[in-house]
Amino acid sequence: MRLSRRALLAATTAATALSSAPPASAAVRRLRTGFENLASTGYADLRGERVGIVTNPTGITRDARHIVDVMHADDRVDLTAVFGPEHGFRGTAQAGGSEGRYDDPATGLPVYDTYLKSGRPLADIFTASGVDTVVFDIQDVGARFYTYIWTLYDCMEAAQLAGKRFVVLDRPNPVTGRAAQGPVLHKEFATFVGRQPVSQAHGMTVAELARLFNGEFLTAPVALETVLMTGWKRSEFYDTSGLPWVPPSPNMPTPETALVYSGTCLFEGTNLSEGRGTTRPFELLGAEGVDGRWAAAANELALPGVHFREAYFAPTFSKFQGRTIGGVQIHVHDRAAYDPVRTGIALLVTAKRVWSGFAWRSDNWIDKLTGSTQVRTAIDAGAGPDEVVAGWREELAAFRATRREYLLYR
Repeated sequence: MRLSRRALLAATTAATALSSAPPASAAVRRLRTGFENLASTGYADLRGERVGIVTNPTGITRDARHIVDVMHADDRVDLTAVFGPEHGFRGTAQAGGSEGRYDDPATGLPVYDTYLKSGRPLADIFTASGVDTVVFDIQDVGARFYTYIWTLYDCMEAAQLAGKRFVVLDRPNPVTGRAAQGPVLHKEFATFVGRQPVSQAHGMTVAELARLFNGEFLTAPVALETVLMTGWKRSEFYDTSGLPWVPPSPNMPTPETALVYSGTCLFEGTNLSEGRGTTRPFELLGAEGVDGRWAAAANELALPGVHFREAYFAPTFSKFQGRTIGGVQIHVHDRAAYDPVRTGIALLVTAKRVWSGFAWRSDNWIDKLTGSTQVRTAIDAGAGPDEVVAGWREELAAFRATRREYLLYR
């Protein structure tokens, strides 16, 4: 039953993707986002529909105009509502916050809040908005615990319940789509930082994830269409795209932040600072009482593509606000060789070994971030980085096999 459903979904999505893309002659090496390809057709896939869009400040054109402003000014598309995720449509809220319901001052469009809403309550919002089609266009960063991909999942589920069509406009994975890495979520640890069994670094685009969600995880598939990019290769980092970078959230200021995030966000599950409140979140890590021994221990592992510098800093908010703390700064010198998840594990292991004050968060948030108890219990038992990584090898291989069926780019 699963095979026939999967084949049907793949065929439907592939046909839609082909019809949404420009002719092959237009697909030169200049990357074109899903929105660019949709707009180049005069929004043909949305014609005659009342459209609502799930987006945030990253939903921009190559010349840095917001797509909501562009679509609102174009008579060829009937944009009637906006749906904001965590941090909000205009991105003013910090982690764990949103902007609520309001009318956008620039366009007059109603903005609805999706954050922490799912199932029937979110379906009711789509129904109340009066839209026929829900469009999704948000820049992801490639990590399972980045909440926008679960906003995508929740909105797909809610659109199915509300009888709405769902269209995903694709954007690049900024840290490449080369491979999936890290532990796979166990369903009993599902939260908004991981709804379904996906690896910690998924190596997929949002359109590919939408196909995966529809084919593997949703109870009933939504009427899904994807508008693909052209000119993107799986091996490419964000700086090859020619697109401007807009921070997808307040603590994701640069593509370099995204490069390390899928590993160092694990420090949210500890009593160390993950660098929030600094100009280098997730690249700076530390705590009171940590000194140069941590950087030395991490450098002794000779991890590929990365060096560690002894660092001291004073966060302006979050953990250790206003206090000078010691730790490390991550310096990636070969991003093609760098493995962010293994590096994050190695930093946890060495921090615990050199600093007697190391502790997990009391609510075992680390288990929600990694997707099971395996990482925490292995490190507590004295396992080294290679032993910890070996603990998820079989589950990761199974996820990679499933993932392969939903990839759309070479």
